[in-house]
Amino acid sequence: MRQAEYQFSRKKVTCYFDAGFELLETLCKKDKCVIITDDHVYDLHLEKFSGFRVIKMTPGEEHKNQQIVDRIIERLIDLEMDKQCFIVGVGGGVVSDMAGYVASIYKRGVKLALVPTTILGMVDAAIGGKNGIDLGVYKNMVGTIYQPEFILYDYRFLETLPVKEWINGFAEIIKHACIKDALLFRVLERYSLHDIQADTTLIASLIEQNVEIKMGIVTSDEFEDGDRKLLNFGHTFGHAIENLHEIPHGHAVSIGMVAACNLSEKLNNLHFEDAQKVVRLLSRYHLPVDIETDHEKVFEVMKLDKKRADDQMQFVMLNKIGEARTKPVALSFLHENIKSIL
Repeated sequence: MRQAEYQFSRKKVTCYFDAGFELLETLCKKDKCVIITDDHVYDLHLEKFSGFRVIKMTPGEEHKNQQIVDRIIERLIDLEMDKQCFIVGVGGGVVSDMAGYVASIYKRGVKLALVPTTILGMVDAAIGGKNGIDLGVYKNMVGTIYQPEFILYDYRFLETLPVKEWINGFAEIIKHACIKDALLFRVLERYSLHDIQADTTLIASLIEQNVEIKMGIVTSDEFEDGDRKLLNFGHTFGHAIENLHEIPHGHAVSIGMVAACNLSEKLNNLHFEDAQKVVRLLSRYHLPVDIETDHEKVFEVMKLDKKRADDQMQFVMLNKIGEARTKPVALSFLHENIKSIL
């Protein structure tokens, strides 16, 4: 096990890498602990939850809404959980979002811990304190920034992770390489998904490297005033596509990254010329790079994104692989060019 600490404005978050789930019992008392998980994780790892209070939710993005939050809070009240309770989210991105949001609002804030069980959860969703729920087709329209006490990384959860969820998570790994780490991009070009799945040392190293990248960004910019915005690379188009087509988050972000690369090439002052390299890497990890869609509907959803300011949208674009920046783009330009971008 390796332990690392990351300092945020009001809290120090500890990551326990390559730790066993059993460590949870020493980090929080069972009688004060409530685990939030989904039916899939619970059924696959039933023995791990023995002796814990567990609140289960139906898996899937469509259940990340206020109605399910209310049910979870009602269950916490039924369990007579007080201000000293510890909420532990055990699952992927949806569970991390829901557990974090519930912990931040229940009794105006109780302790939170996260045990990510997917690649996407380990390298992205569990890190940085962002959580939220969807409002119809508008992703994460309601939420808070609320840091956990700790994040526990038990890589044994990955042994039961379906291949499609490995693929889903690698979109965020490739995103990190695109915006911050050209060397990581070249490493990913050398391997295949099968290579990484077969090498437990390699996957552990890759996860911890990506945690360092994201933690480096979010600890220096917790509330998204600067560099944290770069983590939205691929997400502006991606969020609109994700809910319109009900496809996995990583798939939508992959398509969104290609669109952002195309936009980076289209705006000549960026001098970006490597869109095809990004497309090839995404394809190498079995991620989609385009989609048949109603471009007008995508634009209508996208223009209500949180990153809009007046008649412009803040986009993350690439100067080169490993170096990104935000740039305002006129909505009129996006509307006129959306078919050639997406």
